[in-house]
Amino acid sequence: MARLRIIDLLQKSPSDDVITVSAWVRTFRNNQFIALNDGSTNNNLQAVVDFTTTPESILKRITSRAAVPVSGHLVPSQGAGQTVELKASAVEILGDSDPEKYPLQPKKHSLEFLREIAHLRFRTNTFGAVFRVRNALAFAVHSFFQERGFLYMHTPIITNSDAEGAGEMFRVTTLDMDNPPRNEAGKVDFSKDFFAKSTNLTVSGQLEGELAAMAFSNIYTFGPTFRAENSNTARHLAEFWMIEPEMAFYELADNMDLAEEMLQYVIAYALKHNAEDIDFLSKRLQEEEKQKPQNERSEMTLTEKLQFCLNNKFERVTYTQAIEILRESNHNKKKKFQYLVDKWGVDLQSEHERYLVEKHFKKPVILIDYPREIKSFYMRQNDDGKTVAAMDILFPGIGEIIGGSQREERLEKLVQRMEEVGVPVDEMSWYLDTRRFGSCPHAGFGLGFERLVLFVTGMTNIRDVIAFPRTPGKCEF
Repeated sequence: MARLRIIDLLQKSPSDDVITVSAWVRTFRNNQFIALNDGSTNNNLQAVVDFTTTPESILKRITSRAAVPVSGHLVPSQGAGQTVELKASAVEILGDSDPEKYPLQPKKHSLEFLREIAHLRFRTNTFGAVFRVRNALAFAVHSFFQERGFLYMHTPIITNSDAEGAGEMFRVTTLDMDNPPRNEAGKVDFSKDFFAKSTNLTVSGQLEGELAAMAFSNIYTFGPTFRAENSNTARHLAEFWMIEPEMAFYELADNMDLAEEMLQYVIAYALKHNAEDIDFLSKRLQEEEKQKPQNERSEMTLTEKLQFCLNNKFERVTYTQAIEILRESNHNKKKKFQYLVDKWGVDLQSEHERYLVEKHFKKPVILIDYPREIKSFYMRQNDDGKTVAAMDILFPGIGEIIGGSQREERLEKLVQRMEEVGVPVDEMSWYLDTRRFGSCPHAGFGLGFERLVLFVTGMTNIRDVIAFPRTPGKCEF
């Protein structure tokens, strides 16, 4: 018999048919009322047992988080909060749960405490909602690209290239770290390593994605990426997931159109298919906001922020225009920014990005044409000699959510820029072949998936939207 989900049963009408519900006990009251939950929804199905006919040995084992199949039939509910309940005729215990030792008690736990028991936090309402929304967003990402004929590529997790040029990579090796082989210069001899060269965990699938785009036109990657950046903040992870489409015959305007359409598609999908979870998370966020000073509270509820991104055409602004807006703003003149904007060429901080979205334009913003000196080597150089065809999409409450660019398709320009910033041209010959043989305008962007989940769920710490967060000093489970 197919297992019956509680989310479906709560929509059914009373029936004389005998059914069996397999779930976990949330609470057991008055030796009679069992709140059952199977993770398909935050809502519980109430089962009512007859304690006069149920063996005492069974009643004692109906404790919080015990796994139970309960048989009976659906009847109209006598209590508030649900239309039906299960009149139980039989209860079985599949797995006991000692209430004296079970860490999750029927009370509110702090998110910090729940991070310490991340293997159990899925069982709470908050994390149940977060991970159902995460699931929906992942499905929506694939649906968006598949509906548009994109090819899903699995790019390497182990690589010997540094796509970002940042150098903050995790090394992959099988060498004996206590006594590694060394060459004549006394340096570690990676020719004796598993891959016969120095290798690392990937920071991005972009470069390999470009290779595929030059054959299939439109591709996307969606996989794990790694940054050995010692940033112990609420916005950084050492392991996270990235969505990176690459499109041949695309220019910057096409890239912006696709990114805007994708963000609105996945947000709309979550609002439609996870309305109950988002409503729960919105109320949770409102309660959390009450603990903050008035001036630190968000002006919009979670649902309003999501609708804000659906109902507004994204404003497209050059970096130069944005700098002028920020420099002339009262916020800057009255020194309310932590980082004052005083000259062209500075890298914008999250506070600047949020000001543009929330205060000035009051809509999502796409910033374009950044100074070449603060952007990666592969971005197409504009004719002014100062800027590149880059784009960042800025959202309320979070700042940058997508970064992308038109890629430099001109071989000479790309080689020149690589030499300027110290990217080894010889080692990247495979990448340059895309410019040697049938080069064309192409573009792409990267979306950190956890940043998207953070925005849609309203959570404030990125460690709470990934199942097992990897951060400096922490690699549990």
